Amino acid sequence: MRKKLIKVIFLIWLLLLSSFAMYSNITYALSPAGDVIYQGIDVSSYQGRIDYRAVKEAGIDVVYIKSSEGQHLEDPEFRNNYEGAKANGLNIGFYHFVRARSEEEAIKEAEFFSRVIAGTQPNCRLAMDFEIFGNLSTYEINNISRVFLEKTRELTGKEMVIYSNAYDARTIFSYELATRYPLWIAEYGVNTPRDNGKWENWVGFQYWDKGRINGIRGDVDLDRFTEGIFLSNSGEIPKPNNPNPGEIQNVVSYTVKRGDTLSKIASWYGTTVEQIVTLNHIQNPNLIYPGEVLQIQVTTSDKPNTEPSSTTSTTYVVRRGDNLWNIARRYGTTINSIVMLNNIANPNLIYPGQVLLIRRDIRPNDAHASGSTYYRVGRGDNLTYIANRYHTTVANLVRINQIRNPNLIFPRTDITNSQLNMS
Repeated sequence: MRKKLIKVIFLIWLLLLSSFAMYSNITYALSPAGDVIYQGIDVSSYQGRIDYRAVKEAGIDVVYIKSSEGQHLEDPEFRNNYEGAKANGLNIGFYHFVRARSEEEAIKEAEFFSRVIAGTQPNCRLAMDFEIFGNLSTYEINNISRVFLEKTRELTGKEMVIYSNAYDARTIFSYELATRYPLWIAEYGVNTPRDNGKWENWVGFQYWDKGRINGIRGDVDLDRFTEGIFLSNSGEIPKPNNPNPGEIQNVVSYTVKRGDTLSKIASWYGTTVEQIVTLNHIQNPNLIYPGEVLQIQVTTSDKPNTEPSSTTSTTYVVRRGDNLWNIARRYGTTINSIVMLNNIANPNLIYPGQVLLIRRDIRPNDAHASGSTYYRVGRGDNLTYIANRYHTTVANLVRINQIRNPNLIFPRTDITNSQLNMS
C-alpha cells in the first residue's frame, strides 16, 4: 500500500513538473506580431559588394541596410546596397547606429540620419540601433532614444522600430518606448526569443549572425520579419529644406604625434582649435598626448594643408571565436589601438555581440586620392591569401607594391592596392 502511495505521489510530481515546464515555455516566449514570416538579412560595409540578384533568388524578402552612424559617418556601401536591393525588388529598411550621449546629440544624429537617406524610398520602418551606452544611466538612455525616434519620425514622416538585443530589451529600454514602438530583437541560438516583460511580440527577429547567403561573401546576419515591419507610407523621404552641397560635414581621425599642437592640427584641416576641443571633449587644450586619436570635422571640399596621417573609422561586431589579435590583423591596426579606443579593461575578454570601434591608417598622398586600402601583413600571410581575400590578383599586388620576390613578404609590411575592398 505504501509503495503504491509513493508511486502515485511520484506520478503527480512528474505531472506538475511537466505542466510547469509547459507553462514556462508559453509564458517566456515572445511571439511574432503576425502569421506571415518574411526571410531577411541586415547588411553594412562589412559584407562588401553584394550580388542582390543572387540574394533575391536565395529566398530573401527583406534587407535592412546600415545607412549611418553617429553625427557624421555614412556607411561606405550604403548607396550601393540601396541601389542593388531596389533594382532587384527587395523590401528595404535602413538603420542608424546611435552614439549620442545627450538629447542634443540625439537630435543632431536624427538630422544626419534623415539627410543621408533623403530621396530614397524604403518600404520598411526606419530602425534605431542603440547598443553602446558607456556611462549613461538608464534614464538618459531612454531619453536619448525617445528624442532620436521622435525627431527622425518628424523629419522623415516614417514609422520607427527599435533594434535591440534581448538583454537590453529586458533591462534597459522603458515600458513607454515598448508601448510606442515595435521591437526588432536579436537573440541567437533560440527558435523563439524570450519574453522581456515589456513588448508583447516582435516584428523582427535577428536569430543568427553567421548566416551564409548566395551573393554575399562571408557571414551575414539572418532575420525573420512580420507584416508589422512594413511602412504604411512608402513614399520618398523628403530632402532637407536648405541643402548645402559642397559643405557636407565629415569627420576624419588624426593620431597625435610628438610635437603636435591643436593649433597646428587645426591649421592643417582648415578648422579651429575650439571645434576640435568641443568635438573631442578636451578639458585642457594645451595638453594632448602622442598616440591620442582626435576627431576632426571637415567639409567635403577641405584638404589638409600638409600631409598629416589620418585614419578611417568603422565598427565591428564581435563574433564567436574572435579575439583582438585576429580583429586587429583583419583591419590593419593594433591590439593596443582597439583596447584604448574602446576602453577595454581585459584584452583577453571580448564577447559575441560586442561592438568595437576600429580605426585604420590612411595615407593622404595615395590612399585617399586613389581609394586604395592598406593591409598590414601578419605572420603566415602570403600574397595568394591576400589577393583571394580582397578579390584581386597576386600580379596586381606585386605591381602596385613593387615587390621583387612574390614569395617573400614580411610581417607588419603595408600592402596596398586600389582594388582592395576592406570589409
